[in-house]
Amino acid sequence: MLRNAAALAVLCLVGCAPAPAPKAASIAPLVEEFMYGALTFSPVAAAAAGLHSRNGVSLDEALDQFDGVSVAKYRQFLEGFGARLDKEVKPETLDPEARADYDIIAGQIRVALLELDTLQAYRHNPTVYVELAGSALFNPFMLEYAPLEQRYGHIIARLQKLPALFEQARANLVDSPEIWTKVAIEENEGNLALINGVLTKQCPAARKEAFDKAKAAASKAITGFNQYLSKDLARNTSDWRLGKEKYAAKFAAVLDLGVTPAQLLSDAESELARVRVRMLETGGPMFDEMYPGQKRPESPNELVSKVLMRVAERRSTREKYFDDARRDLEEARNFVRAKNLMTLPARDNLQVIETPVFMRGIYAVGGFNPAPALEPKLGAFYWLTPIPPDWPKARADSKLREYNYYGLKILTIHEAIPGHYLQFEYANDVQPEARRVLRSVFGNGPNVEGWAVYGTDLLIEQGYLAEDPRMMMTWYKQYLRAVANTILDIRMQSMEMTDEEAVNLMIEQTFQEKEEATAKLVRAKLSSTQLPTYFAGYRAWRRLRDRIEKSRGAAFQLAAFHEEALKPGAIPMPSLERILGK
Repeated sequence: MLRNAAALAVLCLVGCAPAPAPKAASIAPLVEEFMYGALTFSPVAAAAAGLHSRNGVSLDEALDQFDGVSVAKYRQFLEGFGARLDKEVKPETLDPEARADYDIIAGQIRVALLELDTLQAYRHNPTVYVELAGSALFNPFMLEYAPLEQRYGHIIARLQKLPALFEQARANLVDSPEIWTKVAIEENEGNLALINGVLTKQCPAARKEAFDKAKAAASKAITGFNQYLSKDLARNTSDWRLGKEKYAAKFAAVLDLGVTPAQLLSDAESELARVRVRMLETGGPMFDEMYPGQKRPESPNELVSKVLMRVAERRSTREKYFDDARRDLEEARNFVRAKNLMTLPARDNLQVIETPVFMRGIYAVGGFNPAPALEPKLGAFYWLTPIPPDWPKARADSKLREYNYYGLKILTIHEAIPGHYLQFEYANDVQPEARRVLRSVFGNGPNVEGWAVYGTDLLIEQGYLAEDPRMMMTWYKQYLRAVANTILDIRMQSMEMTDEEAVNLMIEQTFQEKEEATAKLVRAKLSSTQLPTYFAGYRAWRRLRDRIEKSRGAAFQLAAFHEEALKPGAIPMPSLERILGK
């Protein structure tokens, strides 16, 4: 799963609006004006993308603002820019690359205004503030864009602003679903651990006095905010479900695929049935080998479950989990190179690190945080969430069975190579610069998550561990998760699916471990319209490849297709089809 920087840019605001720019005569000036204008409203996202100052304002030291004036300025910026697009641009006259930029800008304006005027997470979701605070401190610590002492100056400046941020949160929050409040408290404890742990230990001596003073005030603010969440906001609960109308509006804006929730749900449920049949066909002979002399169970679920149980016997340990993921990363890298599936990037900037505690509500398993679009050399991060030492053995074993020898490989392929990491490394060479940042920060979800699912399917198709049917069986199971994600999101957010029905879908119909299902249930309540991007995006990528292969015939080359399709960055899939079909 990719960490979505666009969420910060959409939700988080700062009162440093850009100076008016002259009327744009072409889409390129508009792209630059929108991109850098939008980012000045979200300095945390801007600095994470490698934009450190704008119009004389240091974005490295700033925090997003949520007061009424800043919200109004952001809305005015969006509405004004939308009006200019309508007046100044005829999208049908643009070349495919420029049209892709137009589609991203128009779509982002639509999503951001829907958020501001209808969904209003900043009034209902405390994790908006908690995760912003964590990112504001973690990014300048991890990204070596300047000497450590200078970066600590930025960290201190942001620590000093945390009390005001949490005061704005108190003023804005009117209610919150119980699960959102619970996760916000847990993640804010992670912020405290970050401040009092590694940030304190690594603080340069020259910055220690100022850091300690800022830390004390920030820690007090965090503790106070958690008390407010547990005692005050907890009394004002609300429903995490969007409902049919709001969900449909967000679904259309976020996915941008021209498909309705009902259509995608029907496709997902048909695919669920198809893949279960394939698992039974593959699993039958495996059962005979794994359980010699035993009669095959009459229940398909029992047969497949018993096969998967034996598959999961080969798994890592808490202590070796990260070492095994690094091994799998190199194995996947070598396979892509040996099969010539695409050219690997020259930069060697990927690090495997623990998921920051303040992000583990959403990223309970792992995720990917791309290198800054403007400073790709600084590094990208494959986040892997460790198994806590205080987890009881049964719970730890449940996760290790889910991410067994084969499952951990699939996770690594998805998040790193040829998944998210490889995709964003291609995107970080997009020119011109403003276009690169636009397509990175506001990347299209189905393009991004769909590519990662497609990339995993690609390696299986090309013979990755082909001699071991356990890998194929695990891939079917993992692919079923992408399918189930769609069913969960649509049914839970807009069709009143119960927790019991959701868990049954995950455990009984798609063979997930209890620990995985429990974490996914929480995630399905924390987010909306993100979970369907895996299945919807994967189908879009498969359709695109099939269409290009058919149109090019004998001239089609797989590696060339992948490189051509990745070079434009994470644009909407209809935009990518126009570029490749030009």
